[in-house]
Amino acid sequence: MSQTIRGRTGVRMAAAASLALLVGATTAACGGSTPAPPTAQVERGSVATKVSASGALAAVTSQNVGFTKGGKLVEVPVKVGDKVQPGQLLAKIDDFPAKQALRQAQGSLDQAQAQLDKIVNGNQADAAGRVENQTKDIYDAVKRQADAINDGNDKAVFHARKKLDADKAALQAAYAVYKQACPMAKAGGSAEDDDSASDAAGDPQSGQPGQSGLLSGLTGGQGSLMDQLPNCDTARANYITAKNTYNSSKASYDAAVAKRDSDKATQKVSVENAQLALVRARNDDELAGTDRDANIDAAEGAVESARAQVANAQRDVENTVLFAPVAGTISAVTGVVGEYVGNGAPQSALAPGSGAVIPGVGAAATSDSAGNAGGGLSATRPGGGAFIVLNDLNTFQVVVPFEESDAAKVSPGQKVDVSFDAVPDLTREGTVLSIAPGGIAISGVTNYYATVLLNESDPRLKAGQTAEAGVRTSSKDNVLVVPNGAVIRQGGRTLVNVPGPDGQPQQVPFQPGVVGDDNTEVLSGLREGQPILLPQAQVAPGGQAPR
Repeated sequence: MSQTIRGRTGVRMAAAASLALLVGATTAACGGSTPAPPTAQVERGSVATKVSASGALAAVTSQNVGFTKGGKLVEVPVKVGDKVQPGQLLAKIDDFPAKQALRQAQGSLDQAQAQLDKIVNGNQADAAGRVENQTKDIYDAVKRQADAINDGNDKAVFHARKKLDADKAALQAAYAVYKQACPMAKAGGSAEDDDSASDAAGDPQSGQPGQSGLLSGLTGGQGSLMDQLPNCDTARANYITAKNTYNSSKASYDAAVAKRDSDKATQKVSVENAQLALVRARNDDELAGTDRDANIDAAEGAVESARAQVANAQRDVENTVLFAPVAGTISAVTGVVGEYVGNGAPQSALAPGSGAVIPGVGAAATSDSAGNAGGGLSATRPGGGAFIVLNDLNTFQVVVPFEESDAAKVSPGQKVDVSFDAVPDLTREGTVLSIAPGGIAISGVTNYYATVLLNESDPRLKAGQTAEAGVRTSSKDNVLVVPNGAVIRQGGRTLVNVPGPDGQPQQVPFQPGVVGDDNTEVLSGLREGQPILLPQAQVAPGGQAPR
């Protein structure tokens, strides 16, 4: 909500007006004469606007203190409200589990040390060398066998290919003679003849001559084969025989290639398995011999790791005692002797200055929940889930939520007037430290949290008190002001009543400037020190002010 900060002059005028109203009402109630209306003066002062919101007072520095690992509390010598110094004892937990873990870590260290001694004093190089020699003999035998099989397959493929090429040439020659001896076969021959003609055309990739080349050889020169052509039936039979021979050679060739490839893959696997076994044997031999120093280094590393675990276990034993890390005031203790801390189980919240628990908080709420619900008792757990909370209570801050319309006027560095419900006569000046960039919904309204740092403290202030923060969004100092209660607005004009020559009120217009919650700035129309009349309360018959 927007408000105005009244200046010191405004405070004095408001106090005078209140006193005048009180005196007037008292006199009228006693049946006396009508008092003179209260007056004030046009004075120099300050007028400012502000936006206000309520929040909670909190220590600027707060530290949660607890054990690194859970355990059963056996000693808590401090109480809420105590002031502690760095290094002061705060609590102890049972150290039996930590000491047992330390013994276990020490046993692991002894085991690692024994393994290191075994490597340093032992020697397995001879056994590893014998295994390597035997594995090498096996590898050589497998390799010789694979080479022999692959060489035999390569030769079989070579001879099959040579025969296939010769049969293909014979097929092409028989086809050429067949086409020449049977000139009508191409025009009216069967499908089988057409397939034969396709085969006899030659393989462009093999480099063998096609039909046209063979015919050229058959018809060229005197006394050529074309002069001795067989009849059509014989030429056709010769062609079919040549074709069958070619197909048989092709099948034999394909079978030889397939066997070669299959055997080569099988022998490769056998050789690689034998080679893998040899590599492993060589590695074992090297590890047992040349890598002995590396094995010793690895064992020494295991010993160092075990020593580190012993050191951590020793630290856990030491951490069963909790000391204050900084100076401060204990604002919360959640745990009594016999309870377990640090394991998620609820602990009791202690009352300030004593070992008694706060009713309705923490573990105490479990047994008293029914009674508390019936009596309307409700309390928030101090310190949240922390075991001990240390606060620096010399400096405070206020965290307040501003509605989005007010938050738009708030920025870091602005001056703030902070008042406290628990200390009505106390007001402290503060400064806006920061405002959140993102909003949150509170009761369906978007709010933005702002942090206000108090520039000065007071012994009566305590963390958690409700505080009202008024951020000065704009202000003007050393200007003429009149109390808002004396201002009259009629028909677009702004006026005040001043004493007339006959003592009766007389209206005087003036030009207003900034209008605040308490004061209004005077730009012109009134002079400094000029008296003005304040409104007078009316008292109804019977001494009661009209409602």
